[in-house]
Amino acid sequence: MADDGNTEERKQRLASINFWDELLALRDRQRENRKNGLMVIKGSKLPQETNRQGLMKWYLHPSIEDTILSTHMFFEQEIPPGSRSGRLKFQGEQVIYILEGKGYTLIDGVKHHWNAGDVLNLPLRKPGIIVQHVNEDMEKPARFVAAEPNFFHTTSVDRGSGFEQIEDAPEYKR
Repeated sequence: MADDGNTEERKQRLASINFWDELLALRDRQRENRKNGLMVIKGSKLPQETNRQGLMKWYLHPSIEDTILSTHMFFEQEIPPGSRSGRLKFQGEQVIYILEGKGYTLIDGVKHHWNAGDVLNLPLRKPGIIVQHVNEDMEKPARFVAAEPNFFHTTSVDRGSGFEQIEDAPEYKR
């Protein structure tokens, strides 16, 4: 049975922690990270991962702790010729700059065409949005960078709308 939060054991465990001191310790860790954190993140020094969304390089991520900022997520994604990203449901509020290529993004089933130099704004919607990117060029990859606020630490990964991988990118192999 799940702990309902009203047990004496929990009360004793909480009483053993000075939460004010914990806040000050967190502040000190954050200050140290900012003092020694990376100001410039070189894309050439980042690995490209193949994940359920496709081919990505992470510049800023909730699990990357050696950078000055932790308030944003920032990544580069490549879509091979004629391929597509995974399909994802998430809250939205993401800005994408198309570096190269041509294609389209499906947002809740509606096609939005883009080319290199375009900016795509993924809307923030309470029930979330379903998104998938498609490279229409059969010879050249499409590449973009994307930024969004790092709500993961403040609102959880689900961010109120759910966070579900609906379809994997073709390049992803478990």
